[in-house]
Amino acid sequence: MRAIGYAGSTSPADPRPLVDVDLPLPQPRSRDLLVRVDALAVNPVDLKVRQRESPPPGQWRVLGWDATGRVDGVGDGVEGFQLGDRVWYAGALDRPGCNSEWHLVDERLVALAPRNLSDAEAAALPLTSITAWELLFDRLKLRPESTAHQGEVLLVVGAAGGVGSILIQLAMALTGITVVATASRPESERWLRELGVSWVINHGQPLLPQLQALGFDGAGRVVSLTHTAQHFDALVELLHPQGALALIDDPDPAAINVLALKRKSLSLHWELMFTRSLYGTPDMAQQGRILQQVSQLVEQGLIRTTLQRQLAPIAAATLEEAHALQRSQRMVGKVVVAGW
Repeated sequence: MRAIGYAGSTSPADPRPLVDVDLPLPQPRSRDLLVRVDALAVNPVDLKVRQRESPPPGQWRVLGWDATGRVDGVGDGVEGFQLGDRVWYAGALDRPGCNSEWHLVDERLVALAPRNLSDAEAAALPLTSITAWELLFDRLKLRPESTAHQGEVLLVVGAAGGVGSILIQLAMALTGITVVATASRPESERWLRELGVSWVINHGQPLLPQLQALGFDGAGRVVSLTHTAQHFDALVELLHPQGALALIDDPDPAAINVLALKRKSLSLHWELMFTRSLYGTPDMAQQGRILQQVSQLVEQGLIRTTLQRQLAPIAAATLEEAHALQRSQRMVGKVVVAGW
């Protein structure tokens, strides 16, 4: 089957170029779906793995953790899916990625794709939707009820990227909380306004004065999606006593003074959407259920795709272009590669 991978490197300076390769067709094992991949998205995790992991000599590392496709085979014990089902998922970090013509994924991580989205529009959403859902409802303990958090403020730092673009939609559609988003470029602010955000401030300027200028005395919860080390002191300053800070990036530990959280009894929450699959947690199937709920929200018109750039075909040269866009850190929404 056709796939895109990179080989091992003997030098940290080696960019490990992506290569079009021919790999054996994988065979489903227990609980696996064999999916014929139609579209896939690029995420920061692709760049991190490509930079940090080198496959053994003679082997290829295949990236990719966002896909839409059709079920082409099922393993023993699979329930709820049948051949031909159109599905979407983010997959698992410790298995080969979806940058291949066929891909194996545990059924517990999968749901039926929204019927009203194209393959590319759907592929933009799984990883970021799960991350955003877990941030809001597992880490920050928000309740998905329209009146549960009225009068409360959620600050989302770096909101125009992939995770932020879906997180703000979920928060506004399901919780009733007031969302304040940050952006530093005109195109980022325009994108957030297009998604329905009423309050946008600039994370390149002091945060608390901007919140106060809007009539807010701070925020009870903060989601920091980028440059947490740079903003940490300001976030501690603006958080209400007994508030919560959740983050997904990898700040320098020396820049995160956890003792600064003590005076206000603030809580710190990490989110990695691969935790459930990496550890095979008893609630691993929750990720499939999350995608099922997001699919319903999309079909109801409450959530829109965050696709902003579509490339074709699925090949090494195209994925190099997509990686370059991701690496630029100037993307709003998501970049997707579709079609073989």
